[in-house]
Amino acid sequence: MNTATDRTHYRDLVAQVAAKAKAILPVSINGRLEGGVKLVLLGEVQPQADGTVQVGSCSDPAKVYHLVGATCDCKDFTDGKAPEGWCRHRISAGIDKRVRELLAAETPTGEPEAPAAPLPEAPASCNVYVVISGHKVQVTLRDTDEARMLARLQIVLDRYPPPAQPAPSQLSPQQHNAAAMHKKVTDFCPVHNVQMKLNHGKDGRSWHSHDARVAGVLPSRSRSDADPGVARRSGCVLYRASQPLFL
Repeated sequence: MNTATDRTHYRDLVAQVAAKAKAILPVSINGRLEGGVKLVLLGEVQPQADGTVQVGSCSDPAKVYHLVGATCDCKDFTDGKAPEGWCRHRISAGIDKRVRELLAAETPTGEPEAPAAPLPEAPASCNVYVVISGHKVQVTLRDTDEARMLARLQIVLDRYPPPAQPAPSQLSPQQHNAAAMHKKVTDFCPVHNVQMKLNHGKDGRSWHSHDARVAGVLPSRSRSDADPGVARRSGCVLYRASQPLFL
């Protein structure tokens, strides 16, 4: 024990264990329990590596008693005078063993784990967005060498090429001007990318349309050959008989 506090705590544990032992041991042990406590506090109980225990004598400095299992070579034990074999040396060994167990349970098993040191900033790093299975994913690459990092980046870009972009609409200069002035572009089909024709009906209505055969979505047939009542789709209107139906 290194401090007075530790020594006090040790003596308290010895007293607690001795009190529990008194409630268990035979009443006829007389002063043997107190003698055993004295041997523990004096440090006379010495457990050995082979499992035996050596207990020094309080009256004879040259005398040491040996405990093997539940036996002791003192005369109190060998003459059968100790009640149920509980001589002061066996009692002291039992108290010392229990106190050592309590102290071991209080002592941490190892040093507290030191917090992990923060990782240093990588000399070279970059972020790139790629599309994986339809999801936009941010990939971060770090390395100690910039050239090696760029080579790894190229591998990622080759593995996940950007998705194909839709072709831009082919608008005429007039249509571009109309779009720039936020006017509706009505003479160009954005679905089939073909020019549409302005049509006027007998009832005064007008509409833009184009022949579906021009866009290549219908086989080559003249409108006069179309069966009555059969719908023919163009880019922006449906023809049913002779009446245009706007989409």
